[in-house]
Amino acid sequence: MNDMPRPEFSLKIDVRQAEGKAPHLEAGEAERAAIAARFGLVRIDRLVADLELHRQERGVQARGRLQADIVQPCAVSAEDMDVSIDEPLFFHFVPETTIYAPDEEVELSAIEWDEIEYSGAYIDLGEAVTQSLGLAIDPFLTGPQAEAARKAAGIGKPEDESPFAALKGLKLGPDGR
Repeated sequence: MNDMPRPEFSLKIDVRQAEGKAPHLEAGEAERAAIAARFGLVRIDRLVADLELHRQERGVQARGRLQADIVQPCAVSAEDMDVSIDEPLFFHFVPETTIYAPDEEVELSAIEWDEIEYSGAYIDLGEAVTQSLGLAIDPFLTGPQAEAARKAAGIGKPEDESPFAALKGLKLGPDGR
């Protein structure tokens, strides 16, 4: 039995037939609503990605671009903020490996950082694009009402709360100390 949740946005491609494909992915209204709920967004108005696929031995490289128009709440005031995202994409899908022991420390090369393991014969481009969108969202986005909301709540700016904030008020002596 598979306990993995089903992805909100899925486009599976057979690895054996991936060479030279150039899929265009566009999330529908229900998919965008589910992804917005996953990432705590107000809504996603547009989510598209264009990719080019190339086989590399048993793996697949996908390069392209992600574009999205989202509405997310300000991290301080919770006001709705329109955000456009335009990000390059690079995925390297590789067959799932089971050679690592559970507590073994593993060193990764730079190319391995962007690897996405797959099992079977299919890769899921939709889930990879969704995860890239999640990484592109600024979790600390603040809007024009953030300062007023901080003041109303009696909260200072983050830089005013640091351990070094008290040093700002100190004056240097004539000798610079």
